[in-house]
Amino acid sequence: MDHIYVCRNGSSCTSLYRTQTHFNGTLDAFVKITRREGARALWSGLPPTLVMAVPATVIYFTCYDQLRDGLRYSLGLHGSHIPLIAGGLARLGAVTVISPLELVRTKMQSRKLTYRELNVCIRSAVAQSGWLSLWKGWGPTVLRDVPFSALYWFNYELVKEWLHEQHFISQTDFSISFTAGAISGAVAAVLTLPFDVVKTRRQIQLGEMETLGVPLKRSSATWHILKDIWAESGHRGLFAGFLPRVIKVAPACAIMISSYEFGKAFFQEMNLREKRR
Repeated sequence: MDHIYVCRNGSSCTSLYRTQTHFNGTLDAFVKITRREGARALWSGLPPTLVMAVPATVIYFTCYDQLRDGLRYSLGLHGSHIPLIAGGLARLGAVTVISPLELVRTKMQSRKLTYRELNVCIRSAVAQSGWLSLWKGWGPTVLRDVPFSALYWFNYELVKEWLHEQHFISQTDFSISFTAGAISGAVAAVLTLPFDVVKTRRQIQLGEMETLGVPLKRSSATWHILKDIWAESGHRGLFAGFLPRVIKVAPACAIMISSYEFGKAFFQEMNLREKRR
């Protein structure tokens, strides 16, 4: 982002400018960020992440369960494609509701902003481009998250069933759901990584527009950005951030689905006990 620091060579603000740190890998990034900004910087943007995660998870998992059971029992459909359809539709609804909060999170992680500065930044974007600017990056996010969820649930159900057969058990325990969640999350994360790169680039473009005060000349369409990245860096550019994304997504998916399955089993058992009484 050095190219948008419009007064870096001026005398009045040169002291404010610091050359950005370049990272040589995931571990190197952890070390340099901790040394330069402190350990707390690794949790930058945590409040909006938590605000986003709770409603997103509620909408996502509830819709998935309802859609899956509706397709199976109400419509009488069967087959491995049911989790794929239900997962994709559930994610589409969650992404649409949560997209503005993800934009806020991206801004807070890319720059050190107070909540007052963040409010000014958001209001400026709305004034320039309208309320739809809050859904900047919605298209690439949908292209990333909907296939991700479809692939995730499809693989999760398959891996879970395979683990049941391998261990000769019919009930899903914590270890099975954790393992199946990690494997399916890693596979889905790798396959949809190019769209995550596009989404991040489009959201950064909004920051460039705010800083420069002019619209960007280059196209922000998803396929144009994919072509630009391919022309600049080839397949490596499309899969930039591969290791950090897998390190983040695989355990996150494992923890989330195993906790969800454990919570469901716990409350189902509790409800059965209440009925017996």
